[in-house]
Amino acid sequence: MISARPPVTIRPPTGSRRGACRPAVGIANGTFGELLQGALPGADNDFLITFPIPLYSRAVFEPGPHASRLEVRPPTKVKALQLARNILDHFGSAVGGTLTVSSRLPEGKGMASSSADLVATAEALAKALGRSFSAEQIMSFLRAIEPTDGVMYSDFVAFFHRKVKLYRRLGYLPGLHVVAIDEGGQVDTIVYNETHNGFTACERREYERLLGRAVSAFHHRDLEALGRIATHSAIMNQRRNPKKFLAQVIDIGRRTRALGVVVTHSGPCIGLVFAAHDGGAAIGKINDAAGALQELTPAVFRLKTLGRSPRMRWPAVRTADPP
Repeated sequence: MISARPPVTIRPPTGSRRGACRPAVGIANGTFGELLQGALPGADNDFLITFPIPLYSRAVFEPGPHASRLEVRPPTKVKALQLARNILDHFGSAVGGTLTVSSRLPEGKGMASSSADLVATAEALAKALGRSFSAEQIMSFLRAIEPTDGVMYSDFVAFFHRKVKLYRRLGYLPGLHVVAIDEGGQVDTIVYNETHNGFTACERREYERLLGRAVSAFHHRDLEALGRIATHSAIMNQRRNPKKFLAQVIDIGRRTRALGVVVTHSGPCIGLVFAAHDGGAAIGKINDAAGALQELTPAVFRLKTLGRSPRMRWPAVRTADPP
């Protein structure tokens, strides 16, 4: 339901003018938690590897007749509204209108719903203004709002989410299926990032080793190695956001010959990963796993990884140097 709350008034910067603007739509996929998440040696080197899924946020921008009036629907999407304001102010565009954000990504579950809302909003505003944003521009806009997952890229990426900076694009993988459970509740990602236990020097060295192994595994398309890395990351994350059923899910994964376990590190979900190229065998494994997970909780659902996109959402960007 759309609130009757009055629209937000924007005060255009001095010298700005109303420029050409057209209706536009932006989309961005989410991620089922992270294949790996931790921190590297050094200050502020928290990182993650995305696990992209074909669930999307959609942002629609409709220019309005009043340059000083900008509203967002639903009104709870305040971060998307702030991003739209920042982009319009940055370009000195005295443009008003309505930004409508919708999403199939559940909030507070560690699936990058907020990041996807913001990336979709940025894409919609870029199209509306007739501009082409580089990846660096997108990240600079998002950096001013909150820590952000790397969902401006539809492939797997290693990403410094606190810095909002790309470390490395890792490419696509052959189709992966996930059968998962939701242990319930919601987690505010910003609060989680501010309050979770810090990483020890020993843990940082271990995460550095795991990241190196993951980069190599992506290069060689070694799904078994990636499954082991994801499981290791899930276990290490128990110190920060413990999952009560993790041990049981790992055991189910062993019995059903899953590649490994992937979790929403800042959310309440746990998933078992299976390779789609197993064909009928994969379907049998997934069904067996789903049945076993149902004995833990009725909140069982299935996902798959996002396939190769026919286009790049943003132009390629130079990867960051190792910290």
